[in-house]
Amino acid sequence: MQVKCPTCGKLIEWQPENRFRPFCSERCKMRDLGAWAEEKYAITETSEPMSGDLNSSTPNSL
Repeated sequence: MQVKCPTCGKLIEWQPENRFRPFCSERCKMRDLGAWAEEKYAITETSEPMSGDLNSSTPNSL
């Protein structure tokens, strides 16, 4: 199976021998790590609080 490197977009083979997967090289892996360290990526916060039961489709009633 071939996948695109998330950093440069190069197609690579998804194999256990590729120690840098999903990246094509150590360089792309380190660039991605650097982006995380510089806080270029962020997980957005939802504006609504989550209920205790993730399977419930109705709000909790007290």
